[in-house]
Amino acid sequence: MTRTSHRIRRVRLTLAGLVSGALLAAGCTLPAFVPGSAEKAAAPGTAPTWRACPEVAEELVGRGAPGMRYDCAKIAVPRNWGAGAGATAGPGAGETFEIALLRARSSKQRDRIGSLVINPGGPGGSGVDTAVYLSFGQAFGGLPASITDRFDIVGFDPRGVSRSSPVKCISDADLDASFGADPDPRSQESFDAYRTLNQRVGRGCGDKYGDQLPLYGTEQAARDVDAVRAAVGDEKLTYLGYSYGTLLGATYAQLYPRNVRAMVLDGAVDPRQQLIAGSESQAKGFERAFGNFTRWCAANAGRCPIAPDARAAVTTAIDKARVSPVRAADGREATSGWVFYAVISSLYTESGWEELARAVDELEGGDPSGVFDLADAYAGRDEAGNYSNLFDANLAVNCADETEKPSIARIRELQSQWRDRYPLFGPSLAVGMLGCVEWPGGRDPYPTGRAEGAPPIVVVGTTGDPATPYEQTAKLAAMLGVGRVLTWEGEGHTAYPQTACVTDAVDAYLISLTVPREGLRCPAR
Repeated sequence: MTRTSHRIRRVRLTLAGLVSGALLAAGCTLPAFVPGSAEKAAAPGTAPTWRACPEVAEELVGRGAPGMRYDCAKIAVPRNWGAGAGATAGPGAGETFEIALLRARSSKQRDRIGSLVINPGGPGGSGVDTAVYLSFGQAFGGLPASITDRFDIVGFDPRGVSRSSPVKCISDADLDASFGADPDPRSQESFDAYRTLNQRVGRGCGDKYGDQLPLYGTEQAARDVDAVRAAVGDEKLTYLGYSYGTLLGATYAQLYPRNVRAMVLDGAVDPRQQLIAGSESQAKGFERAFGNFTRWCAANAGRCPIAPDARAAVTTAIDKARVSPVRAADGREATSGWVFYAVISSLYTESGWEELARAVDELEGGDPSGVFDLADAYAGRDEAGNYSNLFDANLAVNCADETEKPSIARIRELQSQWRDRYPLFGPSLAVGMLGCVEWPGGRDPYPTGRAEGAPPIVVVGTTGDPATPYEQTAKLAAMLGVGRVLTWEGEGHTAYPQTACVTDAVDAYLISLTVPREGLRCPAR
């Protein structure tokens, strides 16, 4: 497999909603690259200055997609949209954030409709990176030519993410400690260590950003999206949002319903779910996906070296790592946490199942490299042990949005209850709530109502989705009041454009505004 094929194939993981960890809330992962560009952010309300930036694709993938031109720009947006024009008081009043944009345009483009604005999820995922990946076409998991022939593909890094005034306040050492720690800290001592880690992270971020932490919330970011729409010159927005990007898109549709041309929300988040319900939903979703993996393993022993009982093999690997982690040649230890996140990583795509089986088998033989490859792809950790600001932004956004704050006693109670209901994933999802419980910033919840005046919005759900379980799809569509559900009976996180049925339905909607028929269900293959 070529380097390009491997990197683009992993884009399905980038369109992700990450499971909670010791200090992590829901999010997604992308390789980080901050180009050394000199462009200045255009002032609010002014047209951006675009410059050619082929170096972004070259750094991410090794080359640009054939026939694609890449241009970059930056725009400035108010830090606090709610402060009002000319305000001088309040957090962020009178200040701006820079928002980085990348536009991929095909040389074969004809009868241009406008721009397709992309958000890959997270929160914390880079839309700039994702626009590059999606520009490579369906052979590599990208967008079909039917779309790139009619639209510019525009990715943006939301406020606080990657190239857009990035929030950075978590050390690499603390991220290593979080991912490497026991995903189910049963003793009071180990649980207290989790809490101490979250408290340290919260203090560091609070000390650095103070009362501006709530400004990274979803409603502020949704208002930025309208600035992006204006910057690319579209009267109305055409939008494709994955995972958390469905929440961002739904918020935009409520704020600016008459500015929507077409909107596809793939991997739906239920905006009305609070912290506990959302965490339990992910625990259930990952358990279901893991069960699907174990059944595949039993039926495909020739491709699954840990058959016939994959669940026992995985749980044994995690248990062994708790007491005697395998050490790599560089001294890094494959602790129970790293094995756990290798499992999480593999469940985002059905193609990851075989990788997981091989990695667990190799770990038993003393080679942890496969475990680290999977876990590091999820964590956004490079070979030198450096992280992007993915999880800094993830916490900042999720905790600004979240209003529910369960007690420590309640978290401990749920950790035990969910261990019984969702044995592999429940405890980690319960403990993961500590991230926002210990977060120091204020809260700025997004709206959860109807998108009155918006056109039909297509909400796509995957029946085997671990990170945004299928049950949330209809709930998001119903909340908006204009949602039309499109179901994929497949595995992994997000659906478009993985099969002809889903692709044809979404393409017809984006290009011709033809809404999928009510109740359309697309087969797995």
